Amino acid sequence: MSTDKKRGAKQTSNGEQLAEAVVDGVQDTTLIETRRNQICDAALELFLEKGFASTTIRDICARSGVNQASIYDYIANKNDILRRLLNKLWFRPDVPTLAERLDHSGDTPFADTVADYLHDTWTKKRRGTLLIYRSVPYLQEDDRRAMRARDRAVIEGLAAHLRQRAHLSEEDPRAEVLANLIIFLGAFAPMRDWLNKDVDDEVILRTVSAGVAAMLDQLAQERSAGNLSGKDSA
Repeated sequence: MSTDKKRGAKQTSNGEQLAEAVVDGVQDTTLIETRRNQICDAALELFLEKGFASTTIRDICARSGVNQASIYDYIANKNDILRRLLNKLWFRPDVPTLAERLDHSGDTPFADTVADYLHDTWTKKRRGTLLIYRSVPYLQEDDRRAMRARDRAVIEGLAAHLRQRAHLSEEDPRAEVLANLIIFLGAFAPMRDWLNKDVDDEVILRTVSAGVAAMLDQLAQERSAGNLSGKDSA
């Protein structure tokens, strides 16, 4: 089966998820959930081991124990499996964005809120991070658009918080640059942990979050000094 069946999008607190195929070959909802979990768990292991392109449906059936003759009663194709995995691991509603955390942070120091965000991102979303970075080349165009739209919304929401905290103007692009960098740092530990295996996790976490806080403080200091562009005034 090479084409997707009709797909429907999901909504989360972080925005729209990728649209999953509507597959209705089986009426038993409990069985559907069980089989899809088997299929997706097996596919995740294989995608991370072999890569998306090198993994076949036959491989997934062998690893999951789901018969190849019936697998399409539960999923549409490999791309549908990838979407379901990204919705589960990347678009996780139990991992709020940094902007959402800042909305409810009260008097909590900024660096501590950043540390909480990075900790959850580096642990709860670790496999989702590895999967998305390895599978981006294989995303279909509508999925790419959905990912870009969500990333843009997350960056803009965080940039608004950073502008407010550093008292930057709406025209100052540095808040968006820093927001983009912070979100990029969310992939730092999962993607680079092999370089830091001898460094305590808490040391890495506190070092990175302190660096983010220092960058924001620097922007605020430059703004207070009237240096709107981040360059020395003439």
